[in-house]
Amino acid sequence: MTGEGQVERRWFVRGRVQGVWFRVHTREKAEELGLAGYVRNMPDGGVEVVARGAPGPMDDLEAWLWQGPELARVDTVERTDRAVSGKLDGFEIRR
Repeated sequence: MTGEGQVERRWFVRGRVQGVWFRVHTREKAEELGLAGYVRNMPDGGVEVVARGAPGPMDDLEAWLWQGPELARVDTVERTDRAVSGKLDGFEIRR
């Protein structure tokens, strides 16, 4: 996904976010919002999310990340804005 008006962001989500279907639900939400990118578990127990899309849907994803799925407990969400580069197609779960 590339194009004018696109932004790219990376979030690190920490709390009880592994083993609670966080990655699956994040992918579903991102796809619903029309975003491209990926989500993956990190060795420290957090989750990394990288997404690209229009600013409004990106803000919606960030708001959702603060909630997460029902079994999650989100303590922090750290955001980094990134330059749009390379190609992202679809939204995938990475290992």
